[in-house]
Formats: sequence, C-alpha cells, structure tokens
Amino acid sequence: MDFRLNHAINSPSSSSSSSSTPNPPITTTTIAAVTTTASAADSDPMQSWWESVSRARSRIHALSSILSDSSPNSSDSSSSSSFSFSSLADSDRPALSLLSSPSAYSLVSSALSSTLSGSGSDPLCQWLYDTYLSSDPHLRLVVLSFLPLLSALYLSRVHSSESPSLAGFEAVLLALYASETKSRNGKPLLISIPDLSQPSLYHAPRRTATNNSNSASPVQSRPSVGVLSQPLEPQIAVKSTKRACIVGVALDCYYKQISQMPSWSKLEFCRSVAVWAGQDCSCRREFDKDDEFENCTPFSENGNGNEIEGIVEEMGKVEIVRNEENLESKGTRIPLPWELLQPALKILGHCLLAPLNSQDVKDAAAMAVRSLYARATHDLVPQAILATRSLIQLDRRTRAAAKLEAKTEAKANASSNSNTPSKAKKPEILLVSK
Repeated sequence: MDFRLNHAINSPSSSSSSSSTPNPPITTTTIAAVTTTASAADSDPMQSWWESVSRARSRIHALSSILSDSSPNSSDSSSSSSFSFSSLADSDRPALSLLSSPSAYSLVSSALSSTLSGSGSDPLCQWLYDTYLSSDPHLRLVVLSFLPLLSALYLSRVHSSESPSLAGFEAVLLALYASETKSRNGKPLLISIPDLSQPSLYHAPRRTATNNSNSASPVQSRPSVGVLSQPLEPQIAVKSTKRACIVGVALDCYYKQISQMPSWSKLEFCRSVAVWAGQDCSCRREFDKDDEFENCTPFSENGNGNEIEGIVEEMGKVEIVRNEENLESKGTRIPLPWELLQPALKILGHCLLAPLNSQDVKDAAAMAVRSLYARATHDLVPQAILATRSLIQLDRRTRAAAKLEAKTEAKANASSNSNTPSKAKKPEILLVSK
C-alpha cells in the first residue's frame, strides 16, 4: 500500500536535523521578522479564509478528475459530473457545498461501491485519506459523511467468502483511529455514575448519627466512575482482533460530528446496521404488537369515544413498514461485538430521537434498532438487549405522543371551526329576460 500511514514515524526528527545542520545565529532582526510574520498571519483572517477556500477547491477538482477517470460511462456523463463539481468549487464555501450536495454524494457512493474499490491503489481512497489529513475541519466532515458506506462495504467484504485487497479502506479507518487516539492522549473515557444507594438522584439524607457522639454530620454522596472506553493503543495495521475496535472508534468520530452530517449519510448508516443485524423474525415486532395503549382513552367522554379509541389502538400497534427499496444496502450479516455495537447504538439514538431529523431517518433508525433487538435476543447479549429495548420504548412513546398531539390539534381546529359563525349568504338574484 502506498498510503503515507507512517510518515510521522519514518520522517527524521527535529533533533536529528538540528544536529546535522548548524543553527543560524539568532539576531534581533531575525526575531523581529519571525514575530512580524506570525502576527500578520494571526491578524489577517481574510488570508486564512482564502487559503481554506483554495485548499477545498483543489480537493474538489482532484475528486472530479478521479471520478471522471474511473467512470465507465460516456463522456457526456463525465462532463456533467465535472460541471457539477466545478459549480461546487466556485461557491463561497466549497467544502460545505460538497458536504450538502446529494448529487456529489451519489457519485462518490457509486464509485466507492464498485467491485474494484478499496484496494491500496484506489485513487478515491487515497483522496479520502489525504483529505482527512488536511487541517480543514469542513473537509474532514466531507470524509466523515462517507464513513457509513465505507464501513459497511469494508465489513461486508471482510466477512465474505472472498478476500480482496482492502488496504485503501483500512488506510482511511486507520487515519480516523489515529486522530482519535491523539485526541484522547492515552486516557480512557470515563463516566460518572450517581450513588444508587440514595433514594433518588436529587435526594440525600441531611443528617446521620455518628458512632462517637450525638452530633450529626451531613452525608456525602459517593458517585462511582465507570469506564466507557479503555485507553486506545496506536495501530499501524488492521488486525482481525482489533478490527471491531478500529471501526468502532471511527464511528465515534462520526458520532461527534453527527449533528452536521447530511440526512442521506444517516440513512445509509441506519440501513447498513439493519443489514448487519440480519434478523427478520417476529422478535423485532414484539413491542409493536402489545396493547399497552388500548385502555388509555382519555377523550372517551359523553359517549363520543369510539373514534378516539380507534386512534389509541392504532397508536398501540405502531409498526415500521419495511420499505424494500430502502433496505438495499451494501452489507451482510456480521459479528457485532460490544466495541462495534456501542457507537452504533449512540448513532442510532441520535437518528431516532433528534427533533431536527427527517421522518425517513427516524423510520430507518427505528427499523435498525428493532433488528438489533432481535439479533441481541437471539445472541443473548444483556447489554444490547437493554439498550435496544430502551430505544424502542422511547421511540414508541415519542410516536404515540406525536399522534396524540396531532389528534388533539385536529380536534381543537374542528371545534373552533364549528363555533365560528358563518356569514349570511347573499340572496341570489336571477335575471329573467322578458
């Protein structure tokens, strides 16, 4: 693989270079020149903005040339794709324009999904790798938006019968893993767990008797600390024992920026997770067939509750309709260890409950969570069962509350329209000819 994964390790250190070449004498003029250059760079935001725009435009033009060279279609299709990328590069914010373009995402996804993609000589993987190593945060968002598709393709091909070269996919995943390892600085991710011996999270006894005297002293809560993720070790290759951890850390990077990800990227992830689970049995509809809402008839008053009871029964039987076209994703049933399942559940929780997500994203996330619940039930994984069951219950309650609110609003609008006096109609005047 010709990707520069070890450029920092193989490059000579600053100490060796300083020992080989003599240091120039430091004078007052040199210090003044360096200070002036640094202050000019810091005080000129227009220059830094233009450098960012130029860098993004060069990366977009490079991507356009890669897609036009690898496209098997006619020259007309390649020229139309290059025209669209040129329009994105000419915008004021090229990287954000590329991120929010569904046409660009579709073109890159088609190239990534080809049978020859993912190898060490794949120019598109080389572009993703170099783009993520750039210092532009918006360009990094563009690379992260393709992570659901890249991880789905990589995991499905790794666990398939064939064993193609996937060094290109692994280079991109290792770049994400290395950046997260550097940001954590060898420290684990900790979470504070409240003291469960107290009656509630917001209550603690004020006084307690001591053994030595009758004086009272306040009781202090003792929160415990749980390890959410162990310290990360640097990796220079994707080993089979570390594959789930590396992909899971890359998904953590995606989750940190998920609020800026486009909806089509979230949809791709939800569909991929549903395929990874690979369970399409009656267990995934267990919570959608109960009748916990059947006895909830708050509006059945004055003998007019038949219609409301029907609505409540429908809310109790909320079921995500499976769309066969939306289920077409690149992937296959794969092992789901906790290192991979934990970040996937965090992403699905955002897709399921974030208020700004589209309804398509919420439906796809609901279907993926139910598939994971069925998979965890068959595999007997307590952590996964508890997490997926909680997400399903939250989803059902959110949908039920939304339906009740819509029904209440419709009923209020109907009552207001009935109470509004209507204007008297003017008498019709008929013209009769004599």
